[in-house]
Amino acid sequence: MAKMRAAQVRAGKGPFEIVERPIPDPGPGSVRVKVQASGICHSDSLTKEGLWPGIQYPRVPGQEVAGIVDAVGADVADFKLGARVGLGWHGGHCGHCTSCRRGDFVTCQVAAQVPGITFDGGHADYVIAPAVALARVPEGLSATDAGPLMCAGITTFNSLRHAGARSGDLVAVLGVGGLGHLGVQFAARMGYETVAIARGKDKEPLARQLGAHHYIDSQAQDPAKELSALGGARVVLATVTSGKAMTAALGGLAIDGTFVVLGAAHESIEVSPLLLISGRRKLQGWPSGTSADSEDTLAFSARNGVRPMNEVFPLERVGEAYDWMMSGKARFRVVLTTGN
Repeated sequence: MAKMRAAQVRAGKGPFEIVERPIPDPGPGSVRVKVQASGICHSDSLTKEGLWPGIQYPRVPGQEVAGIVDAVGADVADFKLGARVGLGWHGGHCGHCTSCRRGDFVTCQVAAQVPGITFDGGHADYVIAPAVALARVPEGLSATDAGPLMCAGITTFNSLRHAGARSGDLVAVLGVGGLGHLGVQFAARMGYETVAIARGKDKEPLARQLGAHHYIDSQAQDPAKELSALGGARVVLATVTSGKAMTAALGGLAIDGTFVVLGAAHESIEVSPLLLISGRRKLQGWPSGTSADSEDTLAFSARNGVRPMNEVFPLERVGEAYDWMMSGKARFRVVLTTGN
């Protein structure tokens, strides 16, 4: 029987192990994807550190996957052998199920299809994926670039296009890291007057290279005052993981502005009810999206030159790559490649 490599976690808080497994066959409604690239995301820590209840171990993390359809199960009509596809977080975003509307993603019927959590993910040579979770990868977009767009990309793109801004509006991206460096690119290419906000003047050259028209150094300047001086932001896309940094930027919203929270900060955001009421301002969070949203993200990125900035590791170095990402030293995205 043919074998494949898989980077599994035997139990929560356990190390990554590279093991050999039989190459699985897809069941009805599923396809087998030969993995070419698999991004390491902070969501991997839910599995690696045992933070998500009910995970059945051993489990292979990985939900930023790009590869090629290698086998097709029964009742799959949309994907043929050789198709280039991406696989990302699938579930907990539609609000269809009662459990989802309660925010209970663990029992959400759709969340039963989350790679790396409820079934084995992409840190392997092959992954079995539900066909409904797949997105087509357009030509001109490499696998290493497509992988991170299946999570970091869709989260920033999809939230921006639903935030209510129109071409020419002032849009600010708070943070120029793994999410933010994509947010700046998307905002600029969507036609917004784009402001990048980050700590330190050293990040300004990169922010402008990515497309920012303005840069605010939050160490030396008050983000809210600076945004207000520019007329106020129609949208602030908050990609940082600091509640304090988010609080500092809230006052920069224009009337009818929307503050979109993407960064999973552990500390609270403090907001004045008067700020919200007086300007009809809105504070909202945003998850990723559907597989159709992922296809839109990939297509927009291919057409408009949006690309993640990646640090690439071979699959065998998964433990090192994960630690590098979790340490905060990885500047943007970390991606595993399989050689397939």
